[in-house]
Amino acid sequence: MFRWYQTKLAKQPILTASVTSAVLFGSGDVLAQQAVDRRGFDKHDMARTGRMALYGGAIFGPAATTWYGILQRHVVLKGTRSTLIARVAADQGVFTPINLFCFLSSMAIMEGSSPIEKLRTSFVPSYKANLMIWPAVQGVNFAIVPLEYRVLVVNLVSLGWNCILSMINSGEK
Repeated sequence: MFRWYQTKLAKQPILTASVTSAVLFGSGDVLAQQAVDRRGFDKHDMARTGRMALYGGAIFGPAATTWYGILQRHVVLKGTRSTLIARVAADQGVFTPINLFCFLSSMAIMEGSSPIEKLRTSFVPSYKANLMIWPAVQGVNFAIVPLEYRVLVVNLVSLGWNCILSMINSGEK
């Protein structure tokens, strides 16, 4: 299975990352609704899961793949440690706010609500939650994971994170 994934990743990295992100963003929402909210499958909000999967596949997968390549090529300092710190700082200071802005505003638009209101109420809690988890994850990711697998690592950790994001987005946390 891993060799099959490696082959797909080598041939079509953005498409592979996009499909992986769609599946895992949707899975994170299923976890949020079933394991955390305990809605039961009869009350599962399929549209919400679909919105999460769409965002993961159409926006996050391609954006993260491109972003990690940019960091790898253009954020290179004299020392390994300083390069790592600079990459994590850029990720958390540039990519994360843009990604959260896109996530929250696109979710609001797809839900038929106000993007401005969604950003006003959810951006800061989402960013604070992000800063509790992702700098450490990305430090390890950028330090030891080869570039082509970084989106996969983020997607796997994101099963829990997307569960949190989904709950914040739906106003449940």
